[in-house]
Amino acid sequence: MNQAEQNLRIDYIEFAAIDLPALKQFYQQVFAWAFTDYGPHYSSFSDGRMSGGFSTEVTAGNGPLVVIYASDLEAVCGQVTAAGGQITQAIFSFPGGRRFEFLDPSNNRLAVWSE
Repeated sequence: MNQAEQNLRIDYIEFAAIDLPALKQFYQQVFAWAFTDYGPHYSSFSDGRMSGGFSTEVTAGNGPLVVIYASDLEAVCGQVTAAGGQITQAIFSFPGGRRFEFLDPSNNRLAVWSE
């Protein structure tokens, strides 16, 4: 999928991990997911179609973090705020790009990322 086709679509999902090695073992054994570790607290996964990650730095029980791709991160950040969303983590860099996190009007936690 090219950048225009990917723009403003769900692109990544993050889950909380209490025991990262056990969680990776479970998903590898049951679903054959492949993993890439980014330090001791984060591992990304791929199921061959969708990508996501597991983090020990996210509180379990808050649901997954849905991540949306945007070609213009700053513009979408402004649109989130203008529409009544609450930015909970300002734009920051991570391996592979930049992102911000926000709460929608029902307090669902989402993120938007870009290269």
